Amino acid sequence: MDLLAGMRVLVRVMERGSLSKAAMDLGMGQPAVSERISRLEEHLGERLLHRSTRSLRPTDVGLMFYERAKKTLEAADFAESVTSRNKAALQGTIRIAAPHGLGEMVLPAILMRFRKLHPHLNIDLTLNDRLVSPVSEGVDISLRLGDQKETNCVDEEIGFVRRALVASPDYIAQCGLPAAPNEISAHPFLRVSGIFSDNLLPLRRAGEIFQAEINTVWTVSNWRPLHALLLSGAGIGVLQVPACAEALAAGQLKRLLPQFEVPGYRLRLLYAKSDVISERTRQLVAFLREELKFFREDDGVDLT
Repeated sequence: MDLLAGMRVLVRVMERGSLSKAAMDLGMGQPAVSERISRLEEHLGERLLHRSTRSLRPTDVGLMFYERAKKTLEAADFAESVTSRNKAALQGTIRIAAPHGLGEMVLPAILMRFRKLHPHLNIDLTLNDRLVSPVSEGVDISLRLGDQKETNCVDEEIGFVRRALVASPDYIAQCGLPAAPNEISAHPFLRVSGIFSDNLLPLRRAGEIFQAEINTVWTVSNWRPLHALLLSGAGIGVLQVPACAEALAAGQLKRLLPQFEVPGYRLRLLYAKSDVISERTRQLVAFLREELKFFREDDGVDLT
């Protein structure tokens, strides 16, 4: 059997925790993935996974084989990349995970420019606002927002994403403006699930943090419906600056309490620690560092 191919299937199944999810990633049918795992187990003479209709978990032998298989595949990819460094373009598939706002508003244009340089490279972009680890979830690069460090990866802070408290001109005309933090609770507040869930909005001025009470009337799953609701005048809320820059520039949204700042997020770039990083990962990391450099000090949006 093709042992490397079997290893790739097993690694993907283990990292995704599901035959069906692994099958989607690999572009295979679920029965084919299951058959490939069975053939690998038969070849090795060991059971690698405990499988049932409801769960999938590795055996002790399967966990040890997974760790070694992953290192073997990294070495194989690295060896292949050495032979292709003089080619005009990278090849294969690179998998990137990113939060929704950044992934929808900023990354597509950047990744299109990268792929123009390497037209034979396939890009797999997954958007999710939860923590995605490149070690445990099978992506090559993960971009994420926040302060929590990931110790099992190369974790590099490459920028800062600002946030702004905003409302539409129609809402302001009908309901007025909060003049101070203690007036925010008089306005209907819209937020993304999991953010400001204690109904407190931190605001910073001259290094001092104020906790303003909010009156949450809408909770949504991600920034896109929040953006639409704020444009329609449904209330006030906080958006990441990349997600509202165009609306602010066009006057469709207005910043509230401009003398205060909503604390933003550190932008982090993560990839697995390894002695054999693939050439496509190495080059995209360098490209992202350069392309996202405008987040390091100033994202170019005037919020005054």
